[in-house]
Amino acid sequence: MSNPNTTNIDVTILGRQFSVACDEKEKNELIRTVEFVDARMQGIRDNGKVIGVERIAIMAALNIAHELLTTKLEGDLDIGALKSRIILATEAIEKSLTAQDDLF
Repeated sequence: MSNPNTTNIDVTILGRQFSVACDEKEKNELIRTVEFVDARMQGIRDNGKVIGVERIAIMAALNIAHELLTTKLEGDLDIGALKSRIILATEAIEKSLTAQDDLF
């Protein structure tokens, strides 16, 4: 049985369309996460040192994880919200990689 509060949101990462299932109350966070991941991946691509969507996605994931792990926790950091954003970003990366696999 599907959750009535869940909807599919169409997002674009590196010019590729993805449909992501998302709880309606988390839609804005998903959009912010997608924008963040897309900007990171575009930056890596535009730097020109990494070729291929899969490699770009892996480098972006490593960079984001490194920043997370080296950031000192301060005051009012909401770990639950941060974890949720990481999960959403991971799902977006996995879908991107799956879409690329389908091309070959």
